[in-house]
Amino acid sequence: MSDRALREQLAAVLRWEDAHAGFDRVVEGVPQQRWSAGTPGLPHTLWQLLEHIRLAQHDILDFCRNPDYAELRWPDDYWPPASATPTAGDVTASIAAVREDREALAAMALDSGIDLLARIPHGTGQTYVRELLLAADHSSYHLGQMVVVRRALGIWD
Repeated sequence: MSDRALREQLAAVLRWEDAHAGFDRVVEGVPQQRWSAGTPGLPHTLWQLLEHIRLAQHDILDFCRNPDYAELRWPDDYWPPASATPTAGDVTASIAAVREDREALAAMALDSGIDLLARIPHGTGQTYVRELLLAADHSSYHLGQMVVVRRALGIWD
């Protein structure tokens, strides 16, 4: 596989909808009052999952491009409070931030000036390709959780 083909594949995997519902489909059409609705037997609300995706993805992006990166505290800095009730503006901003950071990660994958197999200089052995795959895998996992929550709330076709 050529370098360009690999880069295009990595950029595409961040947006994939081949084996599961994509981000846009999962967040589309959620009534505002349902974002913070709890569901029996499930630990997180849609809002918590959306914000967790946003926070973790942004952290991965920041780690990749910021030589002064400061590690966040787990789990406090990666999850919103359980009692959080977002406004419509909060939801819109979070969705936009996920999309923006996802596109920044895709641009990084396509940047031929970045050696994808190189260790990130300020890391502890992580490579750029590892971080790109981590971002895609992490988001995919939590999108699946969001589908389960939407089904439990009766708002998934």
